[in-house]
Amino acid sequence: MSFEKEQEIVAEIKRYVSENLPLSQLSDDDLQEQVENIVAKKLSGIYCSIDQRVSIVQQVYSSIRGFGLLDTIISDDTITEVMINGHENVFIEQNGRLFKLNKQFESQKKLEDVIQRIVALAGREVNQANPICDTRLPDGSRVNVVLPPISLCGPILTIRKFSKRPMTIEKLIQYGSITQEIADKLELLVKAKYNIFISGGTGSGKTTFLNALSNYIPKDERIITIEDSAELQIKNIDNLVSLETRNANASGIGQITIRDLIKSSLRMRPERIIVGECRGGEALDMLQAMNTGHDGSLSTGHANSTEDMLSRLETMVLQGSAGLPLEAIRQQIASAVDIIIHLSRLRDKSRKTMEITEVVGYENGKIRLNPLYVFEEDAYTSLEKVSGRLMRTNNKLVNDFKLRLSGVKTEI
Repeated sequence: MSFEKEQEIVAEIKRYVSENLPLSQLSDDDLQEQVENIVAKKLSGIYCSIDQRVSIVQQVYSSIRGFGLLDTIISDDTITEVMINGHENVFIEQNGRLFKLNKQFESQKKLEDVIQRIVALAGREVNQANPICDTRLPDGSRVNVVLPPISLCGPILTIRKFSKRPMTIEKLIQYGSITQEIADKLELLVKAKYNIFISGGTGSGKTTFLNALSNYIPKDERIITIEDSAELQIKNIDNLVSLETRNANASGIGQITIRDLIKSSLRMRPERIIVGECRGGEALDMLQAMNTGHDGSLSTGHANSTEDMLSRLETMVLQGSAGLPLEAIRQQIASAVDIIIHLSRLRDKSRKTMEITEVVGYENGKIRLNPLYVFEEDAYTSLEKVSGRLMRTNNKLVNDFKLRLSGVKTEI
């Protein structure tokens, strides 16, 4: 059966189901059973493979109770990102490459219905008065929505898929992002409560790396995570509090920002605060938390290099408090952040750890950095394939006070 014929049958069955079944009175299981019976009758006498038959049932059912076309995409674990630019253009990222699917939503109205269903699941709202929304799917996948008239090509839906298996340091080693030796050193730094900032570009794996690092946090500590949309997968910690921001409602009230949550978290007796991503004025509150007895805090930020991350932090702090002198901001950053781990997505679409750098202090108007590990390409590298590894520099860790305080004698 051709794809066009399959879609024709799907449309006919959808129309029949919506006109003849009491949808509001049927449970999910009952509806699934009814759809299977209707599909079986419709396809009797027509040659159709088992896979196509299952696909037709799934498409009809998910258009009524699920997310339509999205259901089949989300269930595919090899797809890491979904980008929908209006109802006709559906793009996916699979194995690091972008593809356009030969499938589309029936209409703009159908796509808008799916978007409203997704947004409502997390208790949020998106409409013409509030056309931009960050939310998440029940499995934790990150979702961004932009509606017309802000978007000129119809509703825009972007989904960053959520891995069903939490990222671990062992997997990062397996993927070649870091080595066992570096993992052991990072474990010492996390346990000794060094404040670690993870920087990188879009899709470089910042949240993934943060998830992996969080597994080194001792199980008996009280952790508070703060995110725009909750996606961190921290396991094996009993005393864990997860906080999520909230957008303003249609009347423009009720907004809860990351800044509000950081301030509130300081009254919850946290031992560590993990901020999913610093994007603006909340960087000032994060740095102050790091400087006021909440060592061992972790966060991420967008930047193209370690030095760029420092200047981005300065800009973000100025967004939060424009009157602060630059010298005071730099001193605050230098005393709050201990380690910066920079990640990058390279020309062959692979994600690599590019640099692990210590922030030594503030001197002569500049923040001093001490690179500990730097990624170097080797002889096997080419334009198509990047080959190399993190190499140890000759620099020793300067600020080893926290290590010694935690009883670690090992040099880093």
